[in-house]
Amino acid sequence: MSDMTEAPSLADATDPMGGNGSAISCRDGNHSFADETADHYRFLADIPVRLSVEVGNVSLKLSEIMDLSEGSVVELGRQASELLDINVNGTLVARGEVVTVDGRFGIRVAEVVSKNVGGAKVERRA
Repeated sequence: MSDMTEAPSLADATDPMGGNGSAISCRDGNHSFADETADHYRFLADIPVRLSVEVGNVSLKLSEIMDLSEGSVVELGRQASELLDINVNGTLVARGEVVTVDGRFGIRVAEVVSKNVGGAKVERRA
């Protein structure tokens, strides 16, 4: 899924107002807060983002990296039973577990870290 061809569309998303279908009407009565929110989501829906999964990490000295050879094992700083970090553009958004789907690796979301990603850092690449 790294090329985003299998990314869910806006039609697959749940109701941005929490699924209850309620809306807050504006003073002019012509549109609702839910409509404005959905419009914003539609605007953002086509922006590609990088989803990555971190199995673990470790800090090594350069000399230790240079000593690595085929068959070397590097122990990561995470227990095998711990959930993996799911990052979007480098920001932690959820944790999950590895699954296989038709012979390919996948990740099952076990917990969402924060539904409010408004404070997320923006990563710019040239």
